[in-house]
Amino acid sequence: MRSALLLLAAASLIAGCATPLSPKEDAPFQSYASANDHPAHRPSRSMSSFSNSLACMDEMMREAEVPTTLITSKFIADYTGRVPVAAKEMVITALSQMSRRSNAFRYVDFEVDIARQDTVQNLSTILLNNNQMELQRPALYVSGGVSFVDQNVISTRHGAGISGPRVEIGYDRNRGATIVGLEMHLGDFRTRTIIPGLDSANEVIIGSSGQGLDLAGRIGTYGVQFNVGRDLTQGTGAAMRTLVDLALIELAGKWTHLPYWSCLTLDNTHPEFQRQLREWYDQGDPMTRQRLVENYLVSRGYLTASELPLSSSSTLLREAIGRFQADKGAVVTGVIDFSVYERALRDFVAIDADGNLTRVGWPELEAGRQPVSPLAIDMQIENMVKDRSAFTPGTQIFASVTVSRAAHLFCYINDANGNIVRLQPNHLSASSLVSANQAIRLPDWMVPFPAYVINAGAKGHEALMCIASDEDPMTRMPTQLNMPALTPITAVQTLDQLRREFESAVGEKHMAAQTLEWNILPPPPQPAAKADAAATSAKPQ
Repeated sequence: MRSALLLLAAASLIAGCATPLSPKEDAPFQSYASANDHPAHRPSRSMSSFSNSLACMDEMMREAEVPTTLITSKFIADYTGRVPVAAKEMVITALSQMSRRSNAFRYVDFEVDIARQDTVQNLSTILLNNNQMELQRPALYVSGGVSFVDQNVISTRHGAGISGPRVEIGYDRNRGATIVGLEMHLGDFRTRTIIPGLDSANEVIIGSSGQGLDLAGRIGTYGVQFNVGRDLTQGTGAAMRTLVDLALIELAGKWTHLPYWSCLTLDNTHPEFQRQLREWYDQGDPMTRQRLVENYLVSRGYLTASELPLSSSSTLLREAIGRFQADKGAVVTGVIDFSVYERALRDFVAIDADGNLTRVGWPELEAGRQPVSPLAIDMQIENMVKDRSAFTPGTQIFASVTVSRAAHLFCYINDANGNIVRLQPNHLSASSLVSANQAIRLPDWMVPFPAYVINAGAKGHEALMCIASDEDPMTRMPTQLNMPALTPITAVQTLDQLRREFESAVGEKHMAAQTLEWNILPPPPQPAAKADAAATSAKPQ
């Protein structure tokens, strides 16, 4: 009877515990939901073994002055159904990363998904039907798909166990490898024909492994069991990004007839590159990592040696790291994590004679003996014409400029009438500080209403000059030279005089300058009634 009463009391207690709490009583517990809902780790930029190779191709195509090509792509199909990734979006990202400085490719988003109509597609349909929108026809398109997925091509499994009256022990280990193949091609969009020779067929091996230990025994009348396991499966997403990046490098190199293979032989394309750097990162202490990164930032101009040492919470250090992350296309956090460490030290790793990754120049870097890289500037005319040194009157001229590291940028034009006008910065782009290795368009032809346009003026000679400096020079320049943008500057007569004023303000060693020049050809003969007045070189919009 006593046991029955105890059992009834326990059941009543359990039933009471099962009754839901009132919202008011549960509120303190629920208050933790918002904080715990956030990820435990910061997001990181998706990288592949060929991310640096994409940047290498971008630099190569800019040096070769490859004209801009409009390109689109088909849906990258996966008929195996085993690689659930957005491969087309990876194609767009790879093309974009290869065009950051060179403007070699501009992607035309032609594809319309009838099953999933979104806002952009609906608006495009309305505007196209009303002749208020015009889609540019691309010259090329990317075609391809996942050609095969061979799962567990090779696999091994080993197991062993021991059993006794009171104990059982078992050990198991397995390994496997799956092969994913991707084939891609370039086609002529006008004729919808695949161009012979412009193809890429590559495959990647995805490995998986696991091991486990089982232990079971009895202590008296009680049984005890333990199970410990560790599994590793390399994801198909990262593998597909590697294949897509490799394919686009090959296709772009073959299309432009450039030695793309030199961008594929970089040491940091080694499959173990990031794993080795991670091992070195985990082995080092935080102060050593910070010292290496700080000295690297000094060598690239993000910090000055006189500002060191800095505390890990220093605002100056966080700002320098943030600018470096922005320039490298990383997620900006302002802290020294593995992504910063890897991007800073990847140039100090090489493959030795035995084929192993080894550190190069780390003692010099740690001691701060790496030389500071000079500030460099690169300007190009982007018009898609063969001769970029001469234009007919009224021709709209497009140019671009990049700097080797974050700097203050100022651009001026000297038109055929002798006027000197500042184009950059302006009322739409007020900040003079620009990021490294980012193509600044002059004018910005990607926006519907740019701050200005550059039209070739009357017959004569014109020039465009850009100056980059480590510090803002306008705080030291004469007032008559600090005129608003798109306003003629009368204090100097030539761009050379203006450049010397910058040298006096910031010092020749702390700036870089480049000038593009072109001639204005005589206008083509035309009836007198239709003759137009000569266009000004820079007209505010």
